[in-house]
Amino acid sequence: MKVSDLRGILQYVPRFRERIFVVAVDGDIAGSANFANILLDIAVLRSLSIKVILVHGASQQIARLAAERGVPISDDRGFGITDEPTLKLGIEAASRLANEVMQGLTTVDLRAAYANAIIAHPAGILGGRDYLHTGRVERVDTKCLEILLREGIVPVIPPMGFDGEGRTYRVNSDNIAIEVAVAMQAMKVIFMSGHDGVVLDGEIVKQFSIDETTDILKRKRVKDPNIVSKLEHAVSACRQGVPRVHLLNGNVNEALLSEVFSHEGVGTMVYSNEYQQIRRIFKKDVRAVMALIRESVNSEELIRRRRADIVNHIEDYWVMEIDRTLVACVALHIYPEQNVGEMACLHVGKDHANEGFGAKLMKFTEELARSKGLDAIIALSTRAFMYFQQKGGFEETTADVLPPERRAKYELSARNSKVLIKQLKEKAAPVSRAS
Repeated sequence: MKVSDLRGILQYVPRFRERIFVVAVDGDIAGSANFANILLDIAVLRSLSIKVILVHGASQQIARLAAERGVPISDDRGFGITDEPTLKLGIEAASRLANEVMQGLTTVDLRAAYANAIIAHPAGILGGRDYLHTGRVERVDTKCLEILLREGIVPVIPPMGFDGEGRTYRVNSDNIAIEVAVAMQAMKVIFMSGHDGVVLDGEIVKQFSIDETTDILKRKRVKDPNIVSKLEHAVSACRQGVPRVHLLNGNVNEALLSEVFSHEGVGTMVYSNEYQQIRRIFKKDVRAVMALIRESVNSEELIRRRRADIVNHIEDYWVMEIDRTLVACVALHIYPEQNVGEMACLHVGKDHANEGFGAKLMKFTEELARSKGLDAIIALSTRAFMYFQQKGGFEETTADVLPPERRAKYELSARNSKVLIKQLKEKAAPVSRAS
């Protein structure tokens, strides 16, 4: 690990300290070679004073046990009907897996306890069919979980629920994870399956809002039932106050830490509030903005700005923020006499290059200029002029279009920047007289 990696992690620690993460691991991941690494990552979270509740599935283990015994099963995932033979295999498979999980947590020096914290009732009759021993979460024993967490113990919750009379029900682990997260006011739910998050058009989608997630579910853009389940439960969790739900590939080493301790992550995140936003800067942001643009200033892509320069025109500056971290900036300086604006100080941090943030800020600035009724936007660039032309629709022009005040600064700087312009209002066509 590089020192810069450690610094990147440490910026998150104050925000996450003493908060609860629910890590939900599918049965196939719990039985994978990478599961030991996941438990090690959980140990890292605990070392940073992050409280972890581990929920696991057992679908793979139930299916394997059924194949070994030659016993037909009615359902292995906790969605469908659970008959008596399937329930018995489920209890045995979960018990075996519990032993393996406890051994693994002990290996990474964590104290853990298998918790029967899920009070369940029968799912009942759905669509005219009795779901028998399939259960639904009635409530979560939060006192039990709070006691364990307070003592530094990792609660481990199986895909089972129990009623007041000692009956056992098979409950889907996705549902358990969400119910636990809501009841415990968790900060995150992290689903770990064998899938690379949500993949659309061949690419992993990094984040979805609740509304976007609902839309792709409605349009059935995601086909895999496992991912559909996780997205449906993610929406439910976010609507009930869980800020973030993450979908990760549990077969990828360090996926858990990479997702939690980076802005963009490696999987898909569903969020309940504004994860990414563009906002005005405050005085407290000026130092961060200057640090953000320092590299481009040193390479002479951007003109050098003093703190006073930014503070004196602070109402012109905007930043893009991801999870409260500044990643890009732009300014719109307005020249009212000429009714034009200058798009300036457009910069995206190197960690977020090629992610479309520059184009998004250009579009935002253009819409801002239109809302103010400006006739045109100008921009000056020494190295990124092609970007302005290709992404923003700017055209190269001469310095004659610059307002007098800006023209004087341009000539004084001797940077010989290219001057670009984008008209925001179409000029009226000449009126022709009918013959």
